[in-house]
This record gives sequence, structure tokens and C-alpha cells, in this order.
Amino acid sequence: MEKRVIKFSPPDITEAEIAEVVEALRSGWITTGPRTKLLERRLAAYIETGKNDVDVDSDPDRWSNRVVCLNSATAAEELNLRILGVTEGDEVLVPSYTYSASASAAIHCGATVKFVDIVKDGDPVTHMPEMDYDKLGELITEKTKAIVCVDLAGIVCDYEKVFKVVEEKKALFRPIEPNGEPLHDFSSRIQKALGRVAVVSDCAHGLGGSRIFEGSVKYCGALADFTGFSFHAVKNFTTAEGGAATWKEIPGIDNAEIYKFFQLLSLHGQNKDALAKTKVGVWEYDIIGPWYKCNMTDIMAAIGLRQLDRYVGLLERRSEIIAKYDALCDELGISHLIHHTEDISSSNHLYLMRIPDISEEDRNKIIEQLALRGVTTNVHYKPLPMMTAYKNLGWDIKDFPNAFDYYHNLITLPLHTLLTDEDVEYICENLREVINEFKR
Repeated sequence: MEKRVIKFSPPDITEAEIAEVVEALRSGWITTGPRTKLLERRLAAYIETGKNDVDVDSDPDRWSNRVVCLNSATAAEELNLRILGVTEGDEVLVPSYTYSASASAAIHCGATVKFVDIVKDGDPVTHMPEMDYDKLGELITEKTKAIVCVDLAGIVCDYEKVFKVVEEKKALFRPIEPNGEPLHDFSSRIQKALGRVAVVSDCAHGLGGSRIFEGSVKYCGALADFTGFSFHAVKNFTTAEGGAATWKEIPGIDNAEIYKFFQLLSLHGQNKDALAKTKVGVWEYDIIGPWYKCNMTDIMAAIGLRQLDRYVGLLERRSEIIAKYDALCDELGISHLIHHTEDISSSNHLYLMRIPDISEEDRNKIIEQLALRGVTTNVHYKPLPMMTAYKNLGWDIKDFPNAFDYYHNLITLPLHTLLTDEDVEYICENLREVINEFKR
């Protein structure tokens, strides 16, 4: 076949996104404004219904105060933990097999991260590198305030198991007491309302993914207590950079109050944003706390609005590509993720495959051979205990044998909606040739 150049994960941007950005620039609203607020409402509707065409303007109150758009998933994950009151002296449990943001957000809050190894070879059905839930329960102590679950590659974790674990350990939970500081007192109320360790979702890959939960279909964002999404350029749904936080209803806590604290935390503790200050006579504002700056702009939201228009179709195209990869991997005897089951519908973000009976060095040679043929691949992920920053914090990959075993023979294939059928055929044919040559 004639050589092609296959990029790993370019953004799928059309004239619709470009036109909306131009309109935002012409409107005079380029920071947080009406487009950001509209995107928040539309995402809230999508998370609840799985539909991207809900008329949220006909009932804006229903969809408001349920999603906060921010400038990154890392910001969303950190603010989720700060709303929950996670701070110095607390412990947060994190899978050893994930990207750095899952752990670094807790470290930013001053908490101690405790890594949890994955199940050997991943979940027995989906093969996703999921936490060992037995070990998870063993690691919960009186200091534990949150568990970070990772919907890696777009496959939804088994949240029913996680909630069962935290309920079984709720007698150990120690909520913080109020001290008169507004955020601290609010976090105290949330911790007492939950009465257990919080379940937090790193859903950077998962927008649109779903799972049967307590007998009905629930979409990512409606499963964990708090969820963080990524809209980075390499994600299925992008705003160039960007992300969002959302949460489930908490008994006794008003969604509008949660939303207010996210706004405060993301805008220097300022109690009015630029849009609110445009109203006649309401220029004056207060600073409630010396907090952060991580709001989404209307330019970013403009991209997201038009991405959301196309999102259902984008997910369907990803499913078509996955089906072709599945057939090839099955032919070659290569283990791969199972993105769709009776209970799970993935967002189809990444295609992870594990080649049997090879070493880490062999894996890297296969990646090089594919690159020479124009096929760019990747590895998701190198476990965090292998990274310098986390080794310096005292972690050793030897303590996480299942994570290393999963990583050492793994390759991630290109999976994006700019791939043509011919591109997919080219990837498959070259993968087949490289693997067969390697076997010889």
C-alpha cells in the first residue's frame, strides 16, 4: 500500500466551530459570558439524557447550576476536591494506572495520595485497567476523604462496587467541623451530608459514556459524587483547552450553592463575574477568598457548542473504527479493550491493545516499526509510580505489579474521526504485517 501519514489524535474542527468562534469574537464577549453559560446548560442536559438536541432555553432553570465549565480537567478535578474540603492531612486513593492529573489535583490540595494497584489484566469483561476493589477497601482509613475513579479510554468504572466499598467503611469516616470560614464550613456541610468517603470521577476520557447503575442507564457525570471532564484538543469533544465539573444531588445541599462556590473558586473568589457586572448599578463586588483563576472563555465555549451539535455522530464513527480494530486484534490473538457490553457503552476515546508474550523492549520496537510506516501510536499509560515525580514521593512500581504487567506490552492505536476508511485499512494492514514479521 502507498505510504500514508496517520496522525495519532488531531482535533476534528469544522467550519461550524470556526464560524461560532468568529461570532463570539464579533459579539464583544470573549471571556466567560452567554456562550459559556449556554454550554453548561446543554452539557447538563446531555449528561442526564444522552441527547445533544435538548432545548435548554425553554426551561433554563432546570438545567442551570449543574455543570461548571472551566479551563481544564485538572482545574475541575482540583476544585471538586476543594469543594469537598480535601486538604493537608487527608488521604486520597488513586489508581496507579492513570494520567498525572488524577493524582496531582489531590497533591495541589495538600493531601497525601495513596495508589491502588489494578486488577491483573484489567477488568475481566472490558479489560480496562480498573482498580482492585478489594485492595481499595483495605486502604481506607480515618484520614481518607476521597477516592478517584478513572473512566480510562472512555470505559465506565464499576461505580456500584466503589459505592459499596465506601458504604462498608463509612464508620471510619470523620467529617470536618466548621470553623467560620465560608468554604470550610460549606465543605463541612457536604462531608456531613455524604457521611462517607466521597467518590470522585476523573472522566477526562468519558463524556458520553454510560453504564447500567442501580438498574438504569446513567451517563458519565451522573455516577460519581463529583466528576471532572476534559475538553483538551486530543479529546473526543474539545474546546481547545478546557474542562467541566459536575456533581450528583446531595441531600440538604442546594445545587445553586455548589455552583456559587465553583464560581468563587474559579474567579479569584470574586462574587460577580464579568457578565453579572454588566447589569445596571451592580458594578461593586467582593472577594470572598484568595482563590484561583480557571474559568472558561466564550471563545472556548463557542467551539464546544458546535462540537456538541455533532457529538452523537462523532461517537458513532468511533464505534465503527473500533469494530474494525476488534476484528483485526481477534484475528492476530491480541488482547484489546471491549468498549461495549450489555451494561456498558463507552465514549470510544482510546483503543488499547496488549500484545502477548513480548517484553517492554519488544513493544517499543513494534511502535518504531509502525512509525516508520507512517502510523503514529502511543502508550496509555506509563503507571504513575514509574514517573520521576512520584518516585521522588516514595512510590515504587514493584509495589504495583499488575499495573506494570498491563503497561509493558501495551500499544494505543490512532482513534479519531478524521480517519477515513482507507486510513483504517492502512493501519490494520500495517499492524498485521509488523506483528507477523515480529512473530517470525
